Amino acid sequence: MNQMTNGPELSICIANYNGAGLIDRCLDSVFAQRCNLTFEVVLHDDASTDSSVQHIRERYSEVRIIESRQNIGFCIANNRMAAAATGRYLLLLNNDAELRPGSIDAFAEAAACHPSAILGLPQCSLHDGKVVDYGYRFDLFMNPIPRLTPGAAEVDTVTGACLWVPRATWSALGGFPVWFESVAEDIYLCQAARLLGYPVRILPGPPFDHWIGARLGGGKVVAGRLGTTTRRRALSERNKMAVMLVCEPIWALALLLPVHALLLMIEAVAMWAGGADRNKISRIYLGAFRWLIEQRGDVAALRRSLRARRCVGDVAYMRRFHVVPQKLRLLLRHGFPRID
Repeated sequence: MNQMTNGPELSICIANYNGAGLIDRCLDSVFAQRCNLTFEVVLHDDASTDSSVQHIRERYSEVRIIESRQNIGFCIANNRMAAAATGRYLLLLNNDAELRPGSIDAFAEAAACHPSAILGLPQCSLHDGKVVDYGYRFDLFMNPIPRLTPGAAEVDTVTGACLWVPRATWSALGGFPVWFESVAEDIYLCQAARLLGYPVRILPGPPFDHWIGARLGGGKVVAGRLGTTTRRRALSERNKMAVMLVCEPIWALALLLPVHALLLMIEAVAMWAGGADRNKISRIYLGAFRWLIEQRGDVAALRRSLRARRCVGDVAYMRRFHVVPQKLRLLLRHGFPRID
């Protein structure tokens, strides 16, 4: 039997919120794994209002459920599961993600070669079956650039929808910042890992399948146009800027932050001129700066902690970033995103 309650090597951590239409396929894909690694499944329910918790209890008795009375967000949910988990390794898995056969064995084999590395699998969209990425690179403003070259490689980030991390590495990084809430938390974790000298690697396969956008909406291209939601975009803009402030050297920030603020202002004005709702624009762009001002103490404390322990020099860290802004590439390819 794959799953054992006594000393599992791997803890699969699934954050659930109103996942009644998704969770069966996710859990079935987990328990269908025929692997040599013993594992447990820990699920955190974030105060769901649907029937998912009762359904999981009735159908999947082997799942250990942590119930929250309040909706506390993706980051705290994963931190709680990691604290409760007993495995040497953690696999953070979205409730809208599905593993293919051989996934856990692929992770275990890679972990034997790279014992402290954060690992990820190629991501396929369940909307159209296409490969979305083989990990990510970044521009200077922490906008992710999908890597589309197959094969194992060291990358800048793997998606948090299916992310393997050794417990020792997770502990050294301190988990997710609780004030992030959701979105770009995987960017933070992997960028912090880079600073502290932990590798981030994508495996050649098998891919995992993901209902992209099922949790927060948007995040995918429909009919040639990128779609998003106000909430997703607001969380994304503020959290990517927080990663810049936490991870990038001060000389780079002195150059980049004024340019970043100007580009965001131009972007907001252009979207407003194109007919986007004024309140949505305010929530996304002004809200990002307002939130960062409110969180400045937490941001500064996290920056000091990482900078004091970093193992990678500033030039080496910045050398991996692409100069051409990814948003410009997306604008030329898809136009301005539709915001719901």
